[in-house]
Amino acid sequence: MSDSPAGRLQALFEGHRLTPTQRRIAHCMVRRAGDVAFLSSVELADLAGVSQPSVTRFAVALGFDGYPALRRHLREVAPAGESAGKPGEHNEYQQAVLAEIENLRHLAELLADPAPVERAGRLLAASRPLPVLGLRAASSQARGFAYFAAKVHPDVRLLDEGGSMLTDRIDAAVRAGATALLCFALPRHPREVVEVLEYAQGAGLTVVTVAESAFAPVAAHSDLLIPAAVGTGLAFDTACAPMLLGRVLLEAMADELPDAQARLEEFDTKAAARGLFVE
Repeated sequence: MSDSPAGRLQALFEGHRLTPTQRRIAHCMVRRAGDVAFLSSVELADLAGVSQPSVTRFAVALGFDGYPALRRHLREVAPAGESAGKPGEHNEYQQAVLAEIENLRHLAELLADPAPVERAGRLLAASRPLPVLGLRAASSQARGFAYFAAKVHPDVRLLDEGGSMLTDRIDAAVRAGATALLCFALPRHPREVVEVLEYAQGAGLTVVTVAESAFAPVAAHSDLLIPAAVGTGLAFDTACAPMLLGRVLLEAMADELPDAQARLEEFDTKAAARGLFVE
């Protein structure tokens, strides 16, 4: 992160779980880093297109007593006279990309010890069927994993919709022989995911979880949790690292399935015969 006023503001916001409205305020502050420390809460609310109470709640979410305390702090980290638009400075979109690159670097460091991923691969490969859970923000991660996993695993069951039938589907998977469940859990964490994981463990399933942190709410009900940080620099989280970790788990699982390569080759042969893909 640069040492510009915008960069120091961005550093102030890192590590805080902000709502979309609060992130809108944060983005506005980054854009106006040169003069934001001298704006009133009403002026900042008007610029961000939010209500004045939202600005107050934002300051409290950052750990300040209120907006005046936040503004005093801002005068220290982004004093007047420093321009937020110096040549070469990264804008907010670039900062979001750079933050994701840093998340991927952390993931690469984590994978220097392949043991947890290899253990997860064995657990997932051995489970017939294999339920894959992901609700709300995590549903796309679960759906992507399940799509590719079905090409090498004989029975993958996607659980991407909540509701009272979710536990029924867990029960059905256990009756069919499931021994493990893969969960993608991303913020904001639905209460239902925590409850379902507790239920799954009680039903005898070994829970493998991909979450943004080892301290995520789902950790207490995960037998093996592998963290992959999400980006928080935009209004909505970015999940490049969790997605890549999902593909790594796919690789580890495929390595444990002796017929994985044969299944892939069979699919390719049938796809070519059907003209499924454009060359």
